[in-house]
Amino acid sequence: MPWGKQALQGRREPHAGILGRARTPQRAAGRAAWARQSCRTGPQVGKYTRVKLTVVGCSPAWPNPGGAQSGYLVEGPGRVLLDCGPGVLARLRAGEVWPSIDAIVVTHWHLDHWGDLVPWVWGAMVGPGRRAEQPELWLPPGGTERLADFGTRLGWEDMFASVFSLREYADARPFAAAGLEVTALELPHYLLQTFGVRVSDGDRTLAYSGDTGPSDRLVELARDVDLFLCEATLERAEYDGAPRGHLSADEAVEAFRAAGARRLLLTHRPQELSLGAGLEQVHDGLEVDV
Repeated sequence: MPWGKQALQGRREPHAGILGRARTPQRAAGRAAWARQSCRTGPQVGKYTRVKLTVVGCSPAWPNPGGAQSGYLVEGPGRVLLDCGPGVLARLRAGEVWPSIDAIVVTHWHLDHWGDLVPWVWGAMVGPGRRAEQPELWLPPGGTERLADFGTRLGWEDMFASVFSLREYADARPFAAAGLEVTALELPHYLLQTFGVRVSDGDRTLAYSGDTGPSDRLVELARDVDLFLCEATLERAEYDGAPRGHLSADEAVEAFRAAGARRLLLTHRPQELSLGAGLEQVHDGLEVDV
């Protein structure tokens, strides 16, 4: 599917498959419990009529043919990009001269989840993005120092700080980004500090696993959400390393069912791996309402 305005506008997939679930009072109560906790510990976010997810890139650690790596645009009152891997900036630019993004959230420091921050710097400094507003860049704990270190190796120390408004999030502490409430939960991914994120407008909620192995915290991240965007990198769980760092499709489904989420979309999966009947796999350019 060519990328341009037509592709960025995407096509909305039907709510298909055995894993789509209707909203229930129990799930609404679960979301309310999260909201009550957030109101005690973090910013309150108002209700909006629509939250939309666009899959900008969904490849695993190696790119699928013609694909971009991790990048998921969530639009509600504002626009927040979850991860920014190689190929994501080019895809965003296919729809506008320079991406109009309010905030970017980086889940961890494997290159396929943040690599396009480097060309973003140059384009924002001397290219078509030089007049654009600075997006907030939300980083894992210690991320500001890590980017400064990268800067000394790639250009200069504050190269990232010159075009992004750098922030750091904390585990399980809600923060406001692009008018949405975001909560990051630390998840297991080999030996690297890694987070999944939960994004809500106060009514609709999406959970994004980032990269993760099996974990009770993954289930908690996806508890009662409307849409669970979950990685399914592995053909079989036994192909993973130790400690674990990725999921098979079966493990993603298990977490989805345990969480009581409404809809499951599988991502970060090699194109060559098939899925069982009733399972939904994302593709670059997919648009869905949360």
